[in-house]
Amino acid sequence: MPLLNSQYDALMRQYDQKREKHRHEQLDREQEIDRVIPEYRRLSEQISSMSLEAARVRIFDPKADITSYSNELHRIAKQKADLLARHGYPEDYLEMRYDCPLCRDTGFADGVRCSCFRKAATDLLYKEYSLGNILEKENFSHFSFTWYSDTIQDESTGRTERQLAREAYDKSILFAENIGRPDNNLFIYGNTGVGKTFLTHCIAREVIENSHSALYFSARDFFDILADAAFEREGRDGSYERMILDVDFLTIDDLGTEVTSSFVSSQLFFVLNERIRRNRSTIISTNLSPMDLSGLYSERIFSRIISHYTIVKIAGNDIRLQKKLRGGNS
Repeated sequence: MPLLNSQYDALMRQYDQKREKHRHEQLDREQEIDRVIPEYRRLSEQISSMSLEAARVRIFDPKADITSYSNELHRIAKQKADLLARHGYPEDYLEMRYDCPLCRDTGFADGVRCSCFRKAATDLLYKEYSLGNILEKENFSHFSFTWYSDTIQDESTGRTERQLAREAYDKSILFAENIGRPDNNLFIYGNTGVGKTFLTHCIAREVIENSHSALYFSARDFFDILADAAFEREGRDGSYERMILDVDFLTIDDLGTEVTSSFVSSQLFFVLNERIRRNRSTIISTNLSPMDLSGLYSERIFSRIISHYTIVKIAGNDIRLQKKLRGGNS
């Protein structure tokens, strides 16, 4: 499960807090039993003393018969259980409680990450991706091809709108299955309202469900954050920039809507190039065609995208407008 160090540390702190909470609760129950059943502590002390004595006997004579000790310990343990029962307490009342009995709130069971850890990681990733509520609705199971014509052809590709949508859908699923592999990047372009952002959300839902670290930015927010880090504005250091470079899955939505400058162009090239080098998967969605990039940004950026990204085009009429014309039907 590829998490950022900061994310992993945050999860482990949660487990530490759980264990601490349950330990305090156990101490409260022990103090309660001391008040209600004073005899219980005396029996517990007898067990401790007798266990220590049996251990000493075995140290001096490994072949010594300690059956009498075992029988007496069993008898006292039975007395303790009877005491609890007579006072209306369950036999396991003083045992440690856990949110997850499988891993005992450590996050690991049998040397591997527990299912509760994977669930906690997924919840954290949804929260940090910042689009958790949207991803509940915008995912592959809700992607509809009915918004794309099966007769109108796109001039530049010769394919129908629905064929392009099907290709985009298939490539997106393949992308989600190959996070972290070399050159697993998507460049999704098309007119406003044809479903580019919806498709990136579908991919994000799939990626996060597989517990990959993920970040989403609109292009404007993306470059604002890089500028804040570069010029140390708002107290930012380079930690967020490092996260952008390291995160398994990065979405830059609506590239081209930001105010372009030499700084923007240089920062875009740096991030794309570094993430390619590190085999980190990136999605860019934009109204710009690949050819528009070289004019708006630079030939270097155009070269990186053509060489290392899968190009996906979506064509059609504005889906939001279509929904309004159909009376708001989804």
